[in-house]
Amino acid sequence: MAGSGQIRQLRRRIRSVKSTQKITRAMEMIAASRILKAQRRVVAARPYAEQIREVIAGLAIDNEVRQHPLLQVREVNTVAVVVCTSDRGLAGAYNANVLKIAERTIREEESAGRDVRIFVVGRKGAAYFAYRGRRAERAWSGISDAPEVDSAAGVADAVMERYASGEIDRVWLVYTDFRSSLVQAPVRMELLPVKPSEFEGGSRINPEVIFEPSGADLLTRLIPRYVESKVYHGLLESSASEHASRQRAMKSATENASDVAASLSRVMNQARQDQITTEISEIVGGAEALSAG
Repeated sequence: MAGSGQIRQLRRRIRSVKSTQKITRAMEMIAASRILKAQRRVVAARPYAEQIREVIAGLAIDNEVRQHPLLQVREVNTVAVVVCTSDRGLAGAYNANVLKIAERTIREEESAGRDVRIFVVGRKGAAYFAYRGRRAERAWSGISDAPEVDSAAGVADAVMERYASGEIDRVWLVYTDFRSSLVQAPVRMELLPVKPSEFEGGSRINPEVIFEPSGADLLTRLIPRYVESKVYHGLLESSASEHASRQRAMKSATENASDVAASLSRVMNQARQDQITTEISEIVGGAEALSAG
């Protein structure tokens, strides 16, 4: 028989589930608004990266671009893997998927006899590798939610310095590509060395144009900016993907909370009906006993 204690417990559980539902719905709405902001940042950053590539391509026609330290191809002994994850959880399989690609990349490089160094953006990725006994060479936090150009430059500078000095021979960037609100695909991109083929197809800059500093100096300065723009693009795509994954996860949690609350309400109503039926039976039984006496 259902007692008053059981009914009170069910009511508390229903209130708790509905409170959780309010939180998940609010988080879903926040994530949805941030997706739009992240998409706008991706679109706004695209002309900058395209213009840098066009200028480099135009200058590279008349200058020897292959001598730049970031384009030097050498025997690969040490590899860096830059992994873009989130600072916060509750984003479904977002972090698990990108970390799976990172692990696959690490295994491939280590199976080829190469030393692997890990650079991580986001607390979730740093905690993942620390738990598995892999110390990250560098870890950044507080930038995955809304990446800024300066943050991307800090990440890019860390690997460019090591590549230019010969400490690292290849750099992979692992991030999540935002394709739509429903589709986000973890991908990896070879960040360094920069391939000269990326600058092919450029149009010759008017020879009457006078550069100050010289064209060669401009190439030396622009190629690192080009690498920074690629890192920034990866961070922006990851940010949009994180918010999209969190929106879906919170939407699913909200729907599940609604189902649980409805199920508990049915159980409570059944318990109340049982209690009422029992009380009526006791009243009727007592009345019959009094009348028989």
